[in-house]
Amino acid sequence: MRIEPADPTDPASSRLLDRLSDALEAITGDSGRASFAPLDVQGNGASFVLAYDDEGRPLGCGAYRPLAEGVAELKRMFALPGTKGVGAAILACLETRARADGYGQLWLETRRVNERAVRFYEKNGYRRIPNFGKYAGRPEAVCFAKILPEPVSPGG
Repeated sequence: MRIEPADPTDPASSRLLDRLSDALEAITGDSGRASFAPLDVQGNGASFVLAYDDEGRPLGCGAYRPLAEGVAELKRMFALPGTKGVGAAILACLETRARADGYGQLWLETRRVNERAVRFYEKNGYRRIPNFGKYAGRPEAVCFAKILPEPVSPGG
């Protein structure tokens, strides 16, 4: 598997984002499309990545965008059903990229009813925080944060 930066408007990206939106609609009743703009994850301080199998087929995606000083918001995390370890690999890649971009924390929102996502983030070191931004006061939403570790210097 390889993970690399991609254009969120490319056909492969669009197909994965559509699959994610369909899955979210089925789980939560909301596709999440209104909370994501491809331009938000392009440019300085933002990243969008795709994971590919050994034959070049897209397996999943994820992104972050600037949110506040030292904080990026994780967006559009998705791995095709039946893939193993893809979500965790994408998350690890985004955490590394965010740290390199100067972020000390990643924040995110998911829906409480999306129990699989809630467990995934908790398993990967994310802790619940008060709902932020447009999610404040919305009981269906749950927000998480993770403090990103300092990069390890060679030989240290």
